[in-house]
Amino acid sequence: MENRYRPRRTVLSVPGSSAKMVEKAKTLAADEVFLDLEDAVAPDAKAEARTRVATALAEPGWAGQLRGVRVNDWTTPWTYADIIEVVSTAGAALDIVVLPKVTDVSHIEALHLLLSQLETTHGLPVGRIGIEAQIENAQGLTNIDAIAAAPRVQALVLGPADMAASLNMRTLEVGEQPEGYDVGDAHHHVLMRILIAARTHGVLAIDGPYLKVRDVDGFRRVAGRSAALGYDGKWVLHPDQIAAGNDIFSPRQKDYDHAELILEAYEWHTSRAGGARGAAMLGDEMIDEASRKMALVIAGKGRAAGMKREGEPFRPPQ
Repeated sequence: MENRYRPRRTVLSVPGSSAKMVEKAKTLAADEVFLDLEDAVAPDAKAEARTRVATALAEPGWAGQLRGVRVNDWTTPWTYADIIEVVSTAGAALDIVVLPKVTDVSHIEALHLLLSQLETTHGLPVGRIGIEAQIENAQGLTNIDAIAAAPRVQALVLGPADMAASLNMRTLEVGEQPEGYDVGDAHHHVLMRILIAARTHGVLAIDGPYLKVRDVDGFRRVAGRSAALGYDGKWVLHPDQIAAGNDIFSPRQKDYDHAELILEAYEWHTSRAGGARGAAMLGDEMIDEASRKMALVIAGKGRAAGMKREGEPFRPPQ
């Protein structure tokens, strides 16, 4: 359960076929690192990469990140072997299984049952390994509420490239606006549908990758859109994107300080000592229960990111 609420501002995807990249990933400041056995590994290299990934996840030297693996999806012949080998070798160190191309809740249920058997067999706590469900096509988006409510699901992840292809979107630039769409955001509905399902069922919402890995300004622009909506984090593909992502998905310091101030002020004003009022003034700002809920979101993200308060605490009027 403790992993459900750890920050995932940046989720680093690392090709499981590259020993060099895997070793470097251990030291990087991403909140989560998953080693990829799916798109980043050619079919003929799957078995070798699976063994390398399982061994690497179990090794020492990690910097405290959430550790995960992206297995192949259930339509392939590799999924069960990915899960069995990785959990058998590295189950005690494995926090997350990223399951791609989830189109139906049965995909999650099958993975949940297999994980439960493996955890029991290897003496691991049953249910500790979480699932991040990657939503990559129209069918998955249609079934998203059942998927979000399924066992072990800790996050919903947008797969933007496959989603665009599924929708026949006229673009080859992942995350960018298709040519001719000049009003609003062509991706807004998909982003919001995933976000609403995540919030309804109490799981995280993670935006997918920005493929122009050297264009940090472009990454900031695209990540800023999903962060503004309320997403918890974004996949990153390159170390240059990590610092930007950690910054974008953390509250601004002044917002974090003000959120903590609102919570303190509201707690006092609603107490008997403060007059048991449901609405009160904080400087020239009226605060009420809705203010408290909004402040809880910002303060919670700041606390999860390890932010320290710099502003003055609330002082009750004399």
